[in-house]
Amino acid sequence: MDNEQRIKQTNLSVSLGLSVNIILALVKSIVGILGSSPALLADGINSTSDVVYYLVVSVFVRAANKPADDEHPFGHTQYESVGALVVGAFVITTALTIFWNAIDTLLQVLQGKGDFNGGSQLALYVALGTVFIKIALFLITARIGKRTNNETVIALASDHRNDILAASAATLGIFMGRLGYLWMDPAAGGLVAFFILRTGISIVRESTAALMDTVPGKPLNDKVTALVGAVPGVQEVDSILAHRFGQYYIINLTISVSDQISVHDGDLIASRVEKTLLDSLPDLRSVHVHYHPRAQFRAEL
Repeated sequence: MDNEQRIKQTNLSVSLGLSVNIILALVKSIVGILGSSPALLADGINSTSDVVYYLVVSVFVRAANKPADDEHPFGHTQYESVGALVVGAFVITTALTIFWNAIDTLLQVLQGKGDFNGGSQLALYVALGTVFIKIALFLITARIGKRTNNETVIALASDHRNDILAASAATLGIFMGRLGYLWMDPAAGGLVAFFILRTGISIVRESTAALMDTVPGKPLNDKVTALVGAVPGVQEVDSILAHRFGQYYIINLTISVSDQISVHDGDLIASRVEKTLLDSLPDLRSVHVHYHPRAQFRAEL
């Protein structure tokens, strides 16, 4: 996928999610209040927070799409990680707010205080409809995230998946509340908060790892080792050091070659290694290959 298509797909996922969440936030919040359902109201608050951070994310997505310049030779894709971090922070804040409200209502129900009598039938239908809408959004956004390898879009897909669980918990709580188990509606609101909090922590952890330049990990090292090891003239892969820049990364590689070849032949092997990696790894932006005669390198060790 070229960069222009990647930008279009990313913007599509953000615009679609924003539009749907605006509608869901209004419907669920209004019906949650009028229909006396803490679980649906909690889910409505969740959708309202979705709208806020979708607006924030759209700013970071536009910044990440800026072309490379002299000060940022690898582009501005790190903004994707910043956007994902913002999403995670909003998710965690929302979870804590919903949990506090749900627990407060639950305690009132258990103590026989307040006038809570269970959610309305309309609240049940809205919660159930939200489940199916969020399933569709998750499938679309996850597919775009996989195609673009955009951390922000992947974070949004995780949030949609979280919303499926939250809406399912709200649906169950409202249903059981209408059967007479009034405590289950606010309890479901607390369960919604738990799902939201777990997703928020996961998003923050992953985006922080990217911003802290955490190495891509063993899968990439294994793939690079296999590709480089298959290049004629390479006797051993001695070290691999990868640096991430948002979606992209660069690799510093040290290999061992025969001590019987000339410098010219060594340069040719290094060039073949570089070409092999750039052709095989679409998110790789640059490769720096260092080579040593194997016997000399072993002696230095």
